[in-house]
Parts: sequence; structure tokens; C-alpha cells
Amino acid sequence: MVLSDTAPAARPLLHRPRRLRTSPAVRRLVRETRLHPAQLVAPLFVRPGRGIREPIASLPGQARLSVDELVIEAHRLAELGIGGLLLFGLPAAKDPEGSGAWVEDGIVQTALSALRAADLPLVLIADTCLCEYTSHGHCGPLLPSGTVDNDPALALLARTAVSQATAGADIVAPSAMMDGQVAAIRAALDAAGHPTTAIMAYAAKTASAFYGPFREAADSAPAMGDRRGYQMDPANGREARRETALDVTEGADILLVKPALPQLDVVAATRAAHDLPVAAYHVSGEYAMVHAAAERDWLDARAVLTESVTAIVRAGADIVITYAAADLARWLTEEGATTP
Repeated sequence: MVLSDTAPAARPLLHRPRRLRTSPAVRRLVRETRLHPAQLVAPLFVRPGRGIREPIASLPGQARLSVDELVIEAHRLAELGIGGLLLFGLPAAKDPEGSGAWVEDGIVQTALSALRAADLPLVLIADTCLCEYTSHGHCGPLLPSGTVDNDPALALLARTAVSQATAGADIVAPSAMMDGQVAAIRAALDAAGHPTTAIMAYAAKTASAFYGPFREAADSAPAMGDRRGYQMDPANGREARRETALDVTEGADILLVKPALPQLDVVAATRAAHDLPVAAYHVSGEYAMVHAAAERDWLDARAVLTESVTAIVRAGADIVITYAAADLARWLTEEGATTP
């Protein structure tokens, strides 16, 4: 065969990436990052009362639940194969110390006991913080200057963690960002006979603009000032790595990055540096803005939420805390993607 001077030379293509994109079945077969309901944790808000399911305007599909309704919701989530629940409490009353966080009949303690009695295949995680319980909305007792007094806060957080473990928490999740909180809680849990209760450390929690809907849901906005004096600056990646390393040395069992999408680099760095399980919190603002755009037909909520959580897992998260947990689990079931 004689090629003309103008004919292009035949060059073999050793690899054509599009060969592996030709059909849904092929794309599914070679998919690198897979979601499963068991790696999802649903955040839930529990409040006093009975028979109450109070919708949260800024979090479509979410509600503040009385304990009896919480147990019903937990059954539904267990049937969907969700891995766990993260409980936030709304107490009947608040005080400067936040004593509702650790009392034996506190709202989260009551909820944990009820869920434990229900014997569901769910990991029970308790938010260990004081901001929902203090009258001033900060994460510990205040000095006359209005700043949080770190060391007294450690004692109260440790007391709260012990009460949550006693009530049935599998994991406590200190979110206050006090210096030394993981070490203080680990020592208190061990001394109180809870050596198997794990700690999910908020290892890299920034003072993010994405928390607005949560603060409405949990009634936890500060009455004055803000939390930038103890939550991290979102601009600081190296500081996030230092904070995470400190929590590892203090005895953390799981490392949590919050919020998730604005910190995918931190998720990836945490995964690369540590062999512990890595969790990421797909927070209220990340969830709410998708629904707000979907209500205007600007995007497809199902597609965007699935893509977002897939990106979080691809970055290195083993566990994703997300308000979309129930929806994602249902969508995965519909797609036949619930078997690893």
C-alpha cells in the first residue's frame, strides 16, 4: 500500500480513555470511588417533648425531634443501612456553664438511653460541646473579658463525655476546639470505666461561614462575639495539619475535618499523614445551598449531593457526616450500589 504525501501517518493509540466510558455498565465497573450507606452518618437534633417533629426551615427535610420521634427516625435510617447517628441536643433551659450538657437526665443522655434500648445496628455518636447549653452560646465558661476559659472548659467537656458514654454513646465527638480536649476526655473516660468509648476528634474545624443553618437548628449562635478565638482560620492549612497531629498524640480514634468541601485539601493531607479513620462533615450550609438552588431549578439536588459526597470520599474520607445521608442511602439502593 502506497500512502500519498498528504495522507496522515497512522499512529497507534495505545490507550483511549473513552473506551472505559462507553456505557453505564462499563463506567460502573471501573469506578474508582464508591459510596455505601454504611460510611454515612446522619446528624440529628433532639429536643424535649413528645410526638414532636419540628421542621427546620433552613435545612429542608430535617427536623428537631422529640426522643420518641428520634427513635422512629433511627429505625428508618437503620433500615436504609446508614452507619451511624450524630446527636445534637436542644435543652429545656440554659445557664452560663452549660450544665444541661452533662446531667444524667439531659436531652442527649435520654436520647442515647432510648436508642440503646432500641438495639439498632447504628453507631451512636454524641456531640460533646457546651455551646447548645450555655446561655451565652460559647463552648465553655467565660472569663470577665468575654473569652472562653480553656482549662475549666476541659473539665466540663470531660464530664459531659463521661455522662454520654454512661448513657450509651459508642463515640464522643468533642467539637469545642479547646486546647487539650482530646487528652482530657480520654483520661476521664478511662478513669470512669469507659476505655472502649472512642473519640472522634474535631481535628480541623474552622470558623466557617457555612454553619449558619446549623446555628438556627441547634439554637447555638453566640449571644455576643464569635468563635474565631478558638475555631481555626479557614485560610490555614499548615495549622490544620498541626492540630490534627496534636489530636493523634492525645489519643484520638477518628480524625474529623469540618467543613468538608472547602477543606478537601485538608482531608487529603490528613489521609496521607495518618492511618486512623478520617471523617469529614458535609455541613449545614453545604447541604442547604444545594437545596436552595434546586428549588429554583438551577441544578439537580440528587446529582450535586451525590457528586459532592463522592468528592469528599475521593479526597480520603472514610466516614461522611451529612444531612443528605438518608437521601443518599435511598438513591444508592435504587441504583443497586449498596453492596461494596
